[in-house]
Amino acid sequence: METFADIVDSAAGFVWGPFFLIPLLLGTGLFLTIRLRGLQFRKLGPALRLGLLQRKEVGGGEGDISHYQALTTALAATVGVGNIAGVATAIALGGPGALFWMWVTGLVGMASKYSEAFLGSKFRVVDARGEQRGGPQEYLKQAISGPFGRILAVSFAIFAALAAFGIGNMTQTNTIAASLDDQFGVPPLASGLVIMVLVGIVLVGGIKRIGAVTASLVPTMILLYLLAGILVLGANVTAIPGAFATIFTDAFTGTAATGGFVGSTVALALQFGVARGLFSNESGLGSAAIVAAAAKSHHPVRQGLVSMTQTFIDTLVVVTFTGLVIITSGAWTGSAEGAAMTAEAMSSGPLSSVGGAVVAIAVVFFALSTVIGWAYYGERCATTLFGIRVSLPYRALFTLVCLVGALWELELVWSIADVLNGLMALPNLIGLLVLSGLIVRETKAYLDRDPDLTDPPSALEDYVPSR
Repeated sequence: METFADIVDSAAGFVWGPFFLIPLLLGTGLFLTIRLRGLQFRKLGPALRLGLLQRKEVGGGEGDISHYQALTTALAATVGVGNIAGVATAIALGGPGALFWMWVTGLVGMASKYSEAFLGSKFRVVDARGEQRGGPQEYLKQAISGPFGRILAVSFAIFAALAAFGIGNMTQTNTIAASLDDQFGVPPLASGLVIMVLVGIVLVGGIKRIGAVTASLVPTMILLYLLAGILVLGANVTAIPGAFATIFTDAFTGTAATGGFVGSTVALALQFGVARGLFSNESGLGSAAIVAAAAKSHHPVRQGLVSMTQTFIDTLVVVTFTGLVIITSGAWTGSAEGAAMTAEAMSSGPLSSVGGAVVAIAVVFFALSTVIGWAYYGERCATTLFGIRVSLPYRALFTLVCLVGALWELELVWSIADVLNGLMALPNLIGLLVLSGLIVRETKAYLDRDPDLTDPPSALEDYVPSR
């Protein structure tokens, strides 16, 4: 009789196999990229300016937090252990070629992220507390008429409320506990208890406190991590061209066994590259649309473009740095796994004596911010299903599960997260395909009037979006 772990592994293998979610995920992103005429490439510059440099819309706009806080909250929820342990796991199982497929997932996923954030901002509602609520659980039932839309919306809400405990909680707290135990000898129980307290303090304040915390924490933690990566890559600069060659070659040929690496096929590189890519940037998952709905923005297109930059920062920047550090250092050919592999890679060159500590500290901040962001995602979906009365119980349960994640087995936690991620993405991806015409039409109408995302957006004076 199969054990629970075997059943979960089999389910993860099916969900992320070559005939189910991978073609749907990549196909949806590619389809939206074509229909939006490469929007993520054409408007990346103005979107970065709007999101990072122009932190508030002139005149505000309806919403609970600024679009900059919405961006940093989304980054907090995505720049987590997927950027440290997830990249290492993808390379350990799929070889260096897995990094290529993470890039592909990020590039086409930017169109998916734009589309879901656009819809989240467009079809948001005000809940019983007077706060904005939106995301796939709202736009799927509002924009797709009949039972089909309601089924998709409810399915997403159920899967997301559950997935938050995996992708946004147990995988994060588990990696924190393991990293602190390995580097500093901190018992996992102690780590779990401290995480519970810290998360609970932030969650009591709701989205406004979450937005304030992430706006301060996220930019600092990303910049410090990238600085550490630059120092290591500087020491291994001669290995960078070879690393890129290996990444592109192995993505289509597989990787032979070498050192402690047992070898990998193209199928494994694709499977783990896409799975960990989605785990890292969440494009197509629908999660970022939930916080995009809370942002103060004059128009859904503007918020969609700001949200799109999150995938660029997460995958094309942070993930790339982690992957290159691992490959150029040769750590991927050893026996270390997860965050331990990244720690070994960071310990090469000028950070030889402190690389492990740097990664452990980065894991703590990255993962804690992710837990905070995903608590909000899960709560919003739970309140959609059961009403505002479940808000505080959900936050309390989510906080308690932090301790469970710190003490549980890593492999099982990752497998559960993969299954829940896939089930959560499925109704959202179907919805994006169905609503692609609306997305394209509204996007073109706005950008024809305001191509450079000027502020204040005078182009909106005579424009009323359709429903």
